[in-house]
Amino acid sequence: MKVYEIREATGIDCVRLAERPDPEPGYGQVLIRVKAASLNYRDLAVARGGYGRGVPSPVIPLSDGAGEVIAIGPGVTRVATGDRVAGIFMQTWLAGPAGEEYAKSAMGGAIDGMLAEYVVLNQDGVVKFPEHLSYEEAATLPCAAVTAWHALVSAGHLAAGETVLTQGTGGVSIFALQFGKLFGARVIGTSSSDAKLARVHEMGASDGINYKTTPDWEKPVRALTGIGVGHVVEVGGAGTLEKSMRAVRVGGTISLIGVLTGATGEINPRPILMKNIRVQGIYVGSREMFEAMNRAIALHQLRPAVDRVFPFAEALEAYRHMESGAHFGKIVIGF
Repeated sequence: MKVYEIREATGIDCVRLAERPDPEPGYGQVLIRVKAASLNYRDLAVARGGYGRGVPSPVIPLSDGAGEVIAIGPGVTRVATGDRVAGIFMQTWLAGPAGEEYAKSAMGGAIDGMLAEYVVLNQDGVVKFPEHLSYEEAATLPCAAVTAWHALVSAGHLAAGETVLTQGTGGVSIFALQFGKLFGARVIGTSSSDAKLARVHEMGASDGINYKTTPDWEKPVRALTGIGVGHVVEVGGAGTLEKSMRAVRVGGTISLIGVLTGATGEINPRPILMKNIRVQGIYVGSREMFEAMNRAIALHQLRPAVDRVFPFAEALEAYRHMESGAHFGKIVIGF
């Protein structure tokens, strides 16, 4: 079968096409013909060698993918041949709180991922996805969607009438917008592009702020709300966290998800104390969260925002599109 591998993580060009033997399912395992996979910013970090020492060489990249079960091993009861499934991000995090051991099963990093024609996964590491979604749409769910759901719903306990602040228009932020609206929240979006802000408005955001032309974007956030927002979906990291602490209301929640502006910097912790802010780290989520999210997606017929679908042969172009930052929502590779 054809796969993409990373052997020496030095940049996008190290993601190379290779051949591996067709896999066969063992006890409790399922064989999936992959139909689509999607990219996250994490995948750029893995390709660049900036994802720590826990990445084996070679490794098949991409945590997110969806496909059809074409064979099952002995003892499989959760799924059947012909089922449409997606893999879960951490193959062993099925339910309950996060645990250190689960990170060792993170696809496309600690273990092989989904950028292959066929994959074998344990039956516990897959979920059936909503019937109204295409494979391309379902492939966007395992990391970005579950992360946004975990931040706002599972851990954030979002309620109708609250206000959510999203940063940028990548996968997590757009899913946070969609879930915020689904729960009856007001959503304020930020972006460096007025054209993207117009699309955020079309998707239901009440307000949009261009952080390039308004670098002190936390001030209009405060002006719009009077007291600050209840939830911040923080994808910037060290470069934006202090602004988020000024934008959030007393007793509000900041979900720290990404480090797009850097992982190091000097942070004044005083506002966390004085405003009783809850800062929670969110590293994707469990299968239980994924399945709860899927029920909501199915009930409301929600559709992910797919920016563009690249063919399998043009996987590196998909990476470069991610690197450019021009995308809105999710970038998908179709098979």
